[in-house]
Amino acid sequence: MTAYLITGVSVVGGEPTDLLIRDGVVAAVCDGLAADDATVVDATGLVALPGLVDLHTHLREPGREDAETVESGSRAAALGGYTAVCAMANTSPVADTAGVVEQVWRLGREAGLVDVQPIGAVTVGLAGERLAELGAMADSAAGVRIFSDDGHCVADPRLMRRALEYVKAFDGVIAQHAEEPRLTEGAQMHEGEVSTRLGLTGWPAVAEEAIIARDVLLAEHVGSRLHVCHVSTAGSVEVLRQAKARGVRVTAEVTPHHLLLTDAKAESYDPVFKVNPPLRTAADIAALREALAEGVIDIIATDHAPHAVEDKECEWAYARPGMLGLETALSIALDVFGPRWDLIAERMSRTPARIAGLTGHGVDPAPGVPATLTLDDPAARRVIEPAELASRSRNTPYARMTLPGRIVATFLRGEPTVLDGKAVK
Repeated sequence: MTAYLITGVSVVGGEPTDLLIRDGVVAAVCDGLAADDATVVDATGLVALPGLVDLHTHLREPGREDAETVESGSRAAALGGYTAVCAMANTSPVADTAGVVEQVWRLGREAGLVDVQPIGAVTVGLAGERLAELGAMADSAAGVRIFSDDGHCVADPRLMRRALEYVKAFDGVIAQHAEEPRLTEGAQMHEGEVSTRLGLTGWPAVAEEAIIARDVLLAEHVGSRLHVCHVSTAGSVEVLRQAKARGVRVTAEVTPHHLLLTDAKAESYDPVFKVNPPLRTAADIAALREALAEGVIDIIATDHAPHAVEDKECEWAYARPGMLGLETALSIALDVFGPRWDLIAERMSRTPARIAGLTGHGVDPAPGVPATLTLDDPAARRVIEPAELASRSRNTPYARMTLPGRIVATFLRGEPTVLDGKAVK
């Protein structure tokens, strides 16, 4: 295993120092380090963060390898500074058995670019009718601890209660896609002034808020762990704030696009801006940013959702919802919050690793810890060109936008997956 000497780096925004990686761990962090056998990485002006962890990634394999594969998604993740991603269950076949989650887990190990941790489905086939093999997936080689029907809400309250009770036995997590389906039938975008003007059926905020309110009560009653996916409204923030004040075991995520883009983007009728939950209002964005900063919302998760050309470049009504996110998430965080490095490390690495139980991830670079980290150049500015992205898909909402920051290097347990801004494999 090659040793690396990273010189002049700022660890989570601290003063410049040197960092030595040897045998997969951080061997030393101090000024004036020297190692004749080490490859030197000049990190002057760069910031070292613990490797980013994404709790919400769609890798599409098995079933839709035309849109993404575990390997291509892993490469996109590494280039975005990620060292671990949690792969959602809405594949084909659905990841609702031990066999399928183990397949995804092994494909991630073979790619070797990030740790791919499968998320198991809550219900068989995502149909919302009966529980999937939660225990078998938890006991599998993949060691599943998070379960979600993302893309579908577990709408039946009795089934949701049973799921929360089941995973409590092994301290698992139910991650809910909060959407009351009877309130969003035929919805095309956020319900509000813009949808009225455009004549598009609206997706009301209360459809999200009602499910979150119900589920935090269920989680409180059961004493189990609930995670709320892609929170998008100011009302949801208030429900979460009250639940946390009562000590409910609930965590929540927000996506980069819900921190930056408003429903006004729908005025272009460009399907790249169609997403579920939909882009909301400026007031919602302000509430989400405040909640993330104070910890009411725990993490940033990408909801990286690649789609093949025919599923996205079509009429708005027929387009599949979803956006790419892995290669741009850190830049969006920098654009929104500036160089608040400790906040970014907490929301994009430490806390998501803790929620997912990913040992060895989410740990700041320090002597003796796994050398799982990323180096970002905060002074860089880059224009997002869809054709240059590593994902097999091109549905980025940030096309031709200029964003801050650039990932220069990513290390997974001492092995570089990205060097000089390029994937090693």
